Amino acid sequence: MGRKYFGTDGIRGRTNSGNMTATMAMKVGQAAGTYFLRGDHRHRVVIGKDTRLSGYMMESAMVAGFTSVGMDVVLLGPMPTPAVALLARSMRADLGVMISASHNPFEDNGIKLFGPDGFKLSDEDELAVEMMIDQEQLLVRPEDIGRARRIDDARGRYIHAVKNSLNSQIRLDDLKIVVDCANGAAYDVTPPAFWELGAEVVSMGVSPDGHNINRDVGSTALDAIKARVVEEGADIGIALDGDADRLIVVDEKGKTVDGDQIMALIGRDWHRQERLRGGGVVATVMSNLGLERFLESEGLSLVRTAVGDRYVLEAMRAGDFNVGGEQSGHMILLDHATTGDGTVAALQVLAALVQSGKPASELLHLFEPVPQILKNVRFTGNPLETTLVKDAIAHGEGTLAGKGRVVIRKSGTEPVVRVMAEGDDAGEVESVVDAICDAVKEASA
Repeated sequence: MGRKYFGTDGIRGRTNSGNMTATMAMKVGQAAGTYFLRGDHRHRVVIGKDTRLSGYMMESAMVAGFTSVGMDVVLLGPMPTPAVALLARSMRADLGVMISASHNPFEDNGIKLFGPDGFKLSDEDELAVEMMIDQEQLLVRPEDIGRARRIDDARGRYIHAVKNSLNSQIRLDDLKIVVDCANGAAYDVTPPAFWELGAEVVSMGVSPDGHNINRDVGSTALDAIKARVVEEGADIGIALDGDADRLIVVDEKGKTVDGDQIMALIGRDWHRQERLRGGGVVATVMSNLGLERFLESEGLSLVRTAVGDRYVLEAMRAGDFNVGGEQSGHMILLDHATTGDGTVAALQVLAALVQSGKPASELLHLFEPVPQILKNVRFTGNPLETTLVKDAIAHGEGTLAGKGRVVIRKSGTEPVVRVMAEGDDAGEVESVVDAICDAVKEASA
């Protein structure tokens, strides 16, 4: 069944238009609240948000929706997405909600739902809620309307949990760290957590004004933190995105360390410490072939999934893996969190840095990525079903057989085909990508 509202990571869009209005937020609250009214206990939902201006509007609308169907609301204020998942579970809530559009600009917003176990809702549950959104929900009697309260210690609870993910014997005393919080949800939790563990912290992206989330800072705009790390003579840079479920690292020379390198480090170290489960790491089809080869050299496997952290998580839970993620920086460490957590993943990187005594530039570049090219081609019709495109893909796969890969996928949000290829010969990879892109254009003409 096709989805009307939910995408691969909740509901998302431009605020005050389409699916991202106050009216829609209230309907989601009523539908999700009704769906999770199970049992005879007093029902509760935990709501967090990032720092977007529209967060106030969406939060208020969702409170109205949930309370109108009889569910109590606990408001966390600006908090990272993984904090919502954590607190929903620890507070025995029936549901957790994060109001955020992650790394998108401030004009956008989104709604992510978590179950009582702290995990994002299953496809089955999302579809059930989606079907209820357009239906009139039964409103409770006046005496049964829910209550809403804001808790003041959510920040402290999350910082405590994050610090507990680190071995108690490890201190960060000798590290100077630049932390970029993207003017987002982690602005008042990640820098203090690192400071409490002994690090010298240089903070940036910690002055949210409702409009500047992800603007020229954070994990998708790295120029600022690269320059700051070099300027400060820092040991390492930690860049998060707007809701802090994504991590990109910058070494002391200002060079980017992406999710593939981070997974390689954590996977190898946990394997050597006999902490790694599943015999390997879970990543998406977009992770570099160099990661796969590195893990094989360590006696580990790489399990690939479709693009999206929800698919990574599904494979991790099915195969009992505890390390997974995406090249883009989502790191899921199931020993410590039920969803991607940039701060928790960063602490594992910092622990490795402390224990190794090596500079970040040496420790964090464990393999040389093979040349990888990704191009987007706009299309009309259904070009991937044409003989012309199928032949071009088959020819590309034959050219790179045994020494590379071809990955073709449609975007889920726009009429674009994403053509990715990688292999040892950069010129060969480029030729393969260009040939497939040309075929898609011709088939769409």
